[in-house]
Amino acid sequence: MDHIYLDYAATTPVAPEVLEAMLPWFHDYFGNPSSTHWYGQKAEGAVESAREVISDILGCTPPEIIFTSGGSEADNLALRGTALARKHRHGATRLLISPLEHDAVIKTARQLTKEFGFSLELLPVDRQGRVNILGLERMLRPDVALVSAIYGNNEIGTINPVSEIARICHASGIPFHTDAVQALGYCPVTIKDGFDLLSAGAHKFYGPKGVGFLYKQKDIDLLPTQTGGAQERNLRAGTQNVPYIVGMAAALKLARENLDNLAGHYIRLRDEVIRQILAKIPGASLTGDPVNRLANHASFIIPGVDGNRLVMALDMAGFCVSSGSACKTGNPEPSEVLLAVGYTPEDARASLRVSVGRSTNMEDVNQLVGAVKRIIGQMR
Repeated sequence: MDHIYLDYAATTPVAPEVLEAMLPWFHDYFGNPSSTHWYGQKAEGAVESAREVISDILGCTPPEIIFTSGGSEADNLALRGTALARKHRHGATRLLISPLEHDAVIKTARQLTKEFGFSLELLPVDRQGRVNILGLERMLRPDVALVSAIYGNNEIGTINPVSEIARICHASGIPFHTDAVQALGYCPVTIKDGFDLLSAGAHKFYGPKGVGFLYKQKDIDLLPTQTGGAQERNLRAGTQNVPYIVGMAAALKLARENLDNLAGHYIRLRDEVIRQILAKIPGASLTGDPVNRLANHASFIIPGVDGNRLVMALDMAGFCVSSGSACKTGNPEPSEVLLAVGYTPEDARASLRVSVGRSTNMEDVNQLVGAVKRIIGQMR
């Protein structure tokens, strides 16, 4: 049975152009970028060219891009590396984190409190999941090591006012990190937004899984958390994954060049998903900001329905969707994100996330909504 894939917030297929760009670096030019011979120089050149492509897109300098194994590692390096450096050099031990972060941020912050003597304070957010700016201002003092707030939320789609958050943090001399894993392929993200650190993962914008990067503003102190070789300017040891790095740069370039056309395509389909679900499913409500949200992201609470059971039933009917973060799907515990914005545990277990992609069409949307309506009628 053919499945209709509508879970692009979890991952995307590798674009054909990206795969084509990657292939020579698996076999023809297989050298280690750290080697000094011809093969090594070819590989190093490919890595540095990819770094230049990404830095040009973000508007930063190439040395400010650190290649990692993905968004989760970039989050870990940003939080742990910056927090430990700030504690060592300035005695700062408070972490201010949005309660709507990906687990790679939240669990890293919790480990820092448990094992390294930091304290964790959650930033106030509104019902749509936006950080409360006045609340943030009241919490900022010189003993804050880092502020982290997600750019575009993976579960409810809300886009945070990152420029405002950055402005306030900078006024107090506090580094600001944003997890832009969901946003980078769908929003015109540049360093003009003001963040000091930004995490990204290629597989969210039609690149390969297993590669990402951290943007680190050049003046931010960062303690390496993976040591060994001198790769990535001594900030992240390990032989660079040349084919994947090449693919990530190609994917980001493709996404940015086609951003306006793709955004219009995503928004039309996203809004139709929202319109039909709210019109045809009794009691359904949209989660997150109804306007200022990721272009391809629709998320709902459907009272009286177990979200995981709904996802499984839809899978059996030929539709791939999720009940929240891909990292949490199948977890019987209520979503921490939905609890943080004020939903009850029962409602937080009744979530549905639909995310559209480049190949999604209106017939896919119509078929999905018909299946959702039919299955929910049976479940209720």
